[in-house]
Amino acid sequence: MKGKLLKTFASSAVALSMLVGCSSGSGTAATELKEGDTVKIGLNYELSGAVASYGQAEYKGATLAIKEYNVNKDSKYKIKAVKMDNKGDASESTSAATKLMTEDGVAFVVGPATSGASIATYPVADQNQVPVISPSATQVDATMNGDSPYEYAFRICFEDSYQGKAMAIFGYENLGKRKAAIINEVSDYGKGLTKVFTQKFEDLGGEVVATESYNAKDTDFAGIITKVKDKGADVLFIAGYYSEAGLIIKQAREAGMDCTILGADGFESEKLAELAGSENLNNCYYSTAYTTVNASDELTAFVDAYTKEYGEAPNMFSALAYDATNLGLQALEKAGKTGADLQKAIADTKFDGLTGSFTFDKTHSPKKSVLVVNLVDGVQTEAVSVDPDK
Repeated sequence: MKGKLLKTFASSAVALSMLVGCSSGSGTAATELKEGDTVKIGLNYELSGAVASYGQAEYKGATLAIKEYNVNKDSKYKIKAVKMDNKGDASESTSAATKLMTEDGVAFVVGPATSGASIATYPVADQNQVPVISPSATQVDATMNGDSPYEYAFRICFEDSYQGKAMAIFGYENLGKRKAAIINEVSDYGKGLTKVFTQKFEDLGGEVVATESYNAKDTDFAGIITKVKDKGADVLFIAGYYSEAGLIIKQAREAGMDCTILGADGFESEKLAELAGSENLNNCYYSTAYTTVNASDELTAFVDAYTKEYGEAPNMFSALAYDATNLGLQALEKAGKTGADLQKAIADTKFDGLTGSFTFDKTHSPKKSVLVVNLVDGVQTEAVSVDPDK
């Protein structure tokens, strides 16, 4: 991408008991805010469990945004974060959201990171009129309740159909690949990416010569790698998360597969290189909403602040959560109220952030271009923007 990366913000609505020092109660009554009020924000994240890498990165990004807001002398309110660990479990996520809204009285919730955990909170959000913004719930129709969106559910990431199309276009048009093999996780995420990638790649004139599946937490992929290797694919699309994708890449390279490897935002973790081996992460590309390649001054400032705060570099999930939190704070200042007024301020927001510039569509999803990054020895070296709607 040539220069500009963007900031987003997340949002939500609050309970009558939202102010610190007020008694807890129903999360359904709107509160009019006064300058200087302390306002609680919920952080509902996967801080432990199989996808803790995502949740921890987003928690840090959200926390940094809150810290920066609180030290800004022009900020209207004092923000207090209330964190919950949903452990990457949908039922735990629902319980966490319920507590944040009805007991802690938060104005809005940032998180969860994953689609399943996020979707589990949306009915609770509507019931309590407290907005929930997921930085990274990419599942197609994640925000939808039948034919219409959950009123208080928002996300600032592009959805899986966008990613799948983008990677098919990139593989076929940018790289000139014509025969694709797919290895996907048996999950909504993996199956959704596989379906859209296959449709788009074949529509463009390519051929999908093999599709093999695996389960989360699998570690031995020799059997499916052998099946895929024998099909003569010139590109391999891995539709899954870093925890298994890293092992698949390592085992595929060790088995002699030197074809191009494509992935989606599930690759976004420093642990990908640890699992795959950086020497195996060449001729690899994946879709993302964030890169430090050709970074703007604004993005560089974020990276520096995050690194100083946590002793490590941020990733896409950190930046998405930073944007989501700022979006909510921006809407909170605009609305001056919680509940329905805050929900409307979020829905009407036009936002420029580290991870994109957007307004929300009727499904409460943003429309963004997809970035595709190239890995050389596990390090991002190039980034191009792909329009999935072309």
